[in-house]
Amino acid sequence: MHSSNILRVATYNIHKGVQGLGPMRRLEIHNLGLAVEQLDADIVCLQEVRKLHRREARFFPYWPDMPQADFLAPEGYEAVYRTNAITRHGEHGNALLSRWPVVGHQHEDISDHRFEQRGLLHVHVHAHGRDVHVIVVHLGLIPGSRVRQVGLLERFIEREVPRNGPLLVAGDFNDWGQQIGRMLAGLGLLEYEEPRAFTYPARLPLAQLDHVYARGLTPVGLHVPRGRVWWRMSDHLPLIAEFKI
Repeated sequence: MHSSNILRVATYNIHKGVQGLGPMRRLEIHNLGLAVEQLDADIVCLQEVRKLHRREARFFPYWPDMPQADFLAPEGYEAVYRTNAITRHGEHGNALLSRWPVVGHQHEDISDHRFEQRGLLHVHVHAHGRDVHVIVVHLGLIPGSRVRQVGLLERFIEREVPRNGPLLVAGDFNDWGQQIGRMLAGLGLLEYEEPRAFTYPARLPLAQLDHVYARGLTPVGLHVPRGRVWWRMSDHLPLIAEFKI
């Protein structure tokens, strides 16, 4: 457990626990389980998490016999998962793993067009004696879609999150520029100003697609684990942010 006034939050796109293509693909979910534990975060926000996938379960002898969110949760953590996309062989979505008690959670569909199924996961946790609202997102690939999805996010926050309550919005924003960051700053959501927190592509990071924004909390640090052990597990690197609560 960390300092009594520091909340450590990680966000990680795990690429559904598999790397590579076709018959050469490899299962990384077991390594990701060790990695999540190493992050030592109070809250871990995950994207591209499989609930089930019948084809991969047949292909990999050691495919976990439980949903990936539950499999990845370190001992003592609570796992919350909600589906964004239903596909031919299974389904996947966002998840949150919490070291602190989960008070409640809900899901909202923010799909912008029929070719991409997107959603946000809202989890209410009680951390360090305070109620903290966390929203996990994985925004779309098309710039116009992301702008409209942030509009839906804004309306969701106005409707579901207390105006004075601490709020975190974390995930894969798929934004290679600063447009989404500027929009979120207009909502009072800010992040630690660290110019080299590049997370994508994992092997040679050129951009920060992953972010943790906060309102009502003070950003105090940002860290991206690097090295071969990390870039082998996913096409994204994890991002770890710390906030004073």
